[in-house]
Amino acid sequence: MAPRTIDTVTVLGAGSMGHGIAEVAAIAGYDVRLRDIEEDLVRDGYDQIEWSLEKLAEGGHLGDQTVERVLERVVPVVEMDRAVEDTDLVIEAVPERMEIKEAVYGELEEHAPDDAIFASNTSSLSITDLASNTTRPAKFCGLHFFNPPVRMELVEVVSGAETDEETLDAAVEFVRSIEKTPILVSKDSPGFIVNRILVPLLNEAAWLVDDGTATIETVDSSAKFDLGLPMGAFELADQIGVDVILDVVEHLHATLGDPYEPSPLLVEQVDSGAFGKKTGEGFYEYEDGGAEIPPDSGDEAVERRLVAVMANEAAKLIENDVADAETIDEAVTLGGGFPTGPCRLADEYDLAELESTLESAREGAGHPRYEPTSYLRERAVEGGFLDDDDGFETIRVDHPAEDVGRISIDRPNRMNTITPTVLAELETAVDSLVEEGARSLLIDGEGDRAFSAGAEVQSVVDESDPVASIEVSKRGQRVFGKLESCDVPVVAAIDGFCLGGGMELATCADLRIASERSTFGQPEHDLGLLPGWGGTQRLSHLLGESRAKEIIFTADNYDAETMERYGFVNELVGSDELDDRAIERAESLAGGPSIAQRFTKRAMAAGRRDIDAGLEIEAQAFGHLMTTDDLTEGIAAFRNDRDPEFTGK
Repeated sequence: MAPRTIDTVTVLGAGSMGHGIAEVAAIAGYDVRLRDIEEDLVRDGYDQIEWSLEKLAEGGHLGDQTVERVLERVVPVVEMDRAVEDTDLVIEAVPERMEIKEAVYGELEEHAPDDAIFASNTSSLSITDLASNTTRPAKFCGLHFFNPPVRMELVEVVSGAETDEETLDAAVEFVRSIEKTPILVSKDSPGFIVNRILVPLLNEAAWLVDDGTATIETVDSSAKFDLGLPMGAFELADQIGVDVILDVVEHLHATLGDPYEPSPLLVEQVDSGAFGKKTGEGFYEYEDGGAEIPPDSGDEAVERRLVAVMANEAAKLIENDVADAETIDEAVTLGGGFPTGPCRLADEYDLAELESTLESAREGAGHPRYEPTSYLRERAVEGGFLDDDDGFETIRVDHPAEDVGRISIDRPNRMNTITPTVLAELETAVDSLVEEGARSLLIDGEGDRAFSAGAEVQSVVDESDPVASIEVSKRGQRVFGKLESCDVPVVAAIDGFCLGGGMELATCADLRIASERSTFGQPEHDLGLLPGWGGTQRLSHLLGESRAKEIIFTADNYDAETMERYGFVNELVGSDELDDRAIERAESLAGGPSIAQRFTKRAMAAGRRDIDAGLEIEAQAFGHLMTTDDLTEGIAAFRNDRDPEFTGK
């Protein structure tokens, strides 16, 4: 069945969420009515839309639209009958109080068209309970936007107990039409997906401090710098509002029971009136700046406790058919800004060990929040949440699409550092992708913090066994050498830190495209080491001996602009452009004359050792190419002023 057509959208509530939702709908071309209970409220919401649109226009984000044209689609109203007349979709975005929402739906029912879809932007209240206040539970769903709606990509589409498929299809299509990503929450469950992971995490952070296990600084350092989350737990609570967090925790407690008991620290903080950034003080003070979190104050036990609690919540969602592991990970990365979803993160930390972490915490605290769910126990035995068909644990491999094979180092919570396992999986991936027919390779790092921050020192350096360390060096040289010597062009897409072994890896690529925020360096001399995976040789060949010595001897960090000037970076782009540009370059190389590319790489590599050998390969290859179909195609394309279509024959 085709989704219901939506042309007119009514947004009830002109506050920060309401006017943001109205704005994105108007930008997408919908006629929008923005309604609130007082003229001043709705006018303020309208003015906020205008201000935001002007900022978007200044940044070139409105395309060929003008601020005035988008504003023409937004009609501010107070009267409910005018707001919903002939509307197709009503999105309620009033305060998170059931009694307020019930009153709104009572008035809405009197005036809305019979076939209009109702949706609530609630972040945690039951969609089924809200729908019961209407005569159309089949046409009722959740559309949970994230703040601010103009910037945040995720919208949770939540099914109530009686929501029909036509309504869900229409809701999903609407979200796509406003250029957001819909995540379907298959079952109405408190907190849906993102808040069900995020809020218990913040509550657990407060419990850790309340029971004396850790300080606020230790928890936030562990979360931000060890786990790689965008903010510390208490820093995030201050951003959202501690009062808002407590409201959601209390709702979870009331609906799901004792495992969600609010931490006394949260209650005390709200009682004090220090709600966070909006009041100028929360867990941190904001009059003279913001949260200052020490980067080196984390604690491994705290880190594992936080991951274990998130894993247990994810297991409950899967067990209760709210969402599968992949959906949970996508929702939390988009809605929470996590570099890695909680299910994949739990697998990286070893789900069986996290189960033990929960058991130990339960024995120590005697609290039901640490009771591992049966699904977590089951998946711990099976080896984790995610079944990776390719068998890789530390990298992600996308098999040839448009002839491009992509390898991503997938350890964002560890800054994509390189371990012996990473080396082994890289070697397997390069061989398999080339064998499968990839005509170019693209290599990058997962997340936006690091291409790779280098070797994970504790796993590759053994001070007591020099012989073993020699073997680690030779293994890295061999694996990285495969990228350099493989017969297809290799593009490295560099975002964030590219240090040590990560820079040695990037050196093996044929082209390096970097974001402007990237940082480069060979810090090994600061440790009393040297670059041991080919860096002493390849960097000299690439930049010249003088520049290579400068980079290695100083052990300094270098910005992306400097490395472009030195010749290490072929192209510098904005971080939001990097992925598209890297794929474009890889696809362009994949369409090139593969035989000529192969012999070019071989001749250059041979010439490093012996220029005469390189020249000999060059001459032999030049003659061989005279017999190829690619040469015939290239000459024909040149004569006919068209792009060649090389086949590698």
